[in-house]
Amino acid sequence: MGQSIRISPGTRVRLREFDPDDTSVCDDKDEALEKLEKNLSRMSELQRLLFADAGHALLIVLQAMDGGGKDGTIRHVMSAFNPLGCRVTSFRAPTSEERAHDFLWRVHREVPPLGWVGIFNRSHYEDVLAARVRKLVPSSVWRRRYAHINVFEKLLADARVTILKFFLHISKAEQKKRLEKRLEDPSRSWKFDATDWEDRRRWKEYQRAYEDAISQCNAAWAPWHIVPADKKWYRDLVVSEHVVEALEKMRLKYPRVRIPHRKRLES
Repeated sequence: MGQSIRISPGTRVRLREFDPDDTSVCDDKDEALEKLEKNLSRMSELQRLLFADAGHALLIVLQAMDGGGKDGTIRHVMSAFNPLGCRVTSFRAPTSEERAHDFLWRVHREVPPLGWVGIFNRSHYEDVLAARVRKLVPSSVWRRRYAHINVFEKLLADARVTILKFFLHISKAEQKKRLEKRLEDPSRSWKFDATDWEDRRRWKEYQRAYEDAISQCNAAWAPWHIVPADKKWYRDLVVSEHVVEALEKMRLKYPRVRIPHRKRLES
């Protein structure tokens, strides 16, 4: 399997100890792309089984610094899924209606039903990341949210929702390259947001916030995976292999169908 680090519950995470440029398991790009294609084919097969079985759901959570590859991962990996049984949700700044509810209200509405795959491009973790770093709420509020998230994710796991959480780990230097390239490309510059640069100036604060979020919300039923993401092809391989593994562990089966009597069919 492509190298990523599944964080053991109770571990105190220090991101500086993880190399975002690591390709130690598969350092050949062509080989990685071949493996990726096989994984995408398997993901497609397993999604059909998931939909037919209708006894489990898969929730994939993607978090990263700006430019970390959330959109790219969805485009290159999650494209294997049939849209008829898959939904992607991007969580932006909450609306006035959403702010009038608890912070998990808008998230719970988007959890995939049994038989479906749900993909979160950003997630409920923004409420202990951006909300913390940008000081949108006092510390007494965001600190309590770790416990709320753990209970929420346990509820989902008990309801047969498998949760895969990926932190796409890029270096500050790689982020700079990607943001500059985005500005130079008219087809992508429209995505640029001034807050991208503002958040870049808060790099250390975000790193600490991610370390705390991963450390505090890393239960056995919803573990975090830190994915080296400086190399996009390697990132895609790693994520795809974890998705295949998670679906295979569900032991999905096509339901048994009662076949009508042949004479009844012929009449």
